[in-house]
Amino acid sequence: MDLKALNYFIAVYENESFSGAAKHCFIAQPSISSAIAQLEQELNVALFIRHARGVKPTLDSEKLYPLAKQLVGQANAISASFKQNTDKPEFHLGVTKGLGVKRMSALLKEFTNAEPDIALTLVSPEEACDARIITKEELQPDEHFHPIWQEDYLLAIPESHPLSLEKHISLSKLEQLPMIKRSPCQAWQKLEEALTLKGMSLDIRAQIQTIDYALGLVSAGVGCALLPAYQEVLEHKDIRFKSITELQLNREIVLAYRTSSPVIGTLKIITTPI
Repeated sequence: MDLKALNYFIAVYENESFSGAAKHCFIAQPSISSAIAQLEQELNVALFIRHARGVKPTLDSEKLYPLAKQLVGQANAISASFKQNTDKPEFHLGVTKGLGVKRMSALLKEFTNAEPDIALTLVSPEEACDARIITKEELQPDEHFHPIWQEDYLLAIPESHPLSLEKHISLSKLEQLPMIKRSPCQAWQKLEEALTLKGMSLDIRAQIQTIDYALGLVSAGVGCALLPAYQEVLEHKDIRFKSITELQLNREIVLAYRTSSPVIGTLKIITTPI
């Protein structure tokens, strides 16, 4: 059985689409489709059901997936055990705080799979590095950038708070609202400026830096927090997330770099939305 075809099958299964698998494997989509077709012919089964938004695995696909993962993993382990230890070129990537562990881990996994000969080191975006994943506000004048994610800021409210029943939150309802202040945060600065113009203020109950601590304090009912609305944040079922009317609060996450290179090109491909 062709290991490459199994790799392509795993990619389609995990990405739930042929286009997503093609991007993940850095090949053209017809190559993925051809490999899956050959695999289906060899096994005499249908592995995926096509639909408008991608594919759905069949029962035979569910059966094949763990076996394929095991076989490909063992093959990779054998190959790695016979590779000579060589010095890998270093690549320092600066990463700003608060981007989300799950999606950054997935992104970095794709990068290291695509660039196995690179020794990746994550550093603070203020340190010397080859590229940075930062908010657009952190860009330096001499940096080029490639957009990655764009997301709104929402007010995270404990489910027991009366405001959790509101559809939208107006600025007038924020007067002396118990809040968790997270800094640094450009959206927080804009919110404070808007409230100051109206002669209003917040009741700051805690000051922290990380989004995880903010979520924990909101869950505990300590106060509300202004947080970027990406999937990992929105998964907290005991928190209600509401938009603030009268304010457009959002951020754009970008790949920043000064000198282009094949490695930067790989990062651009990985971080381009499907």
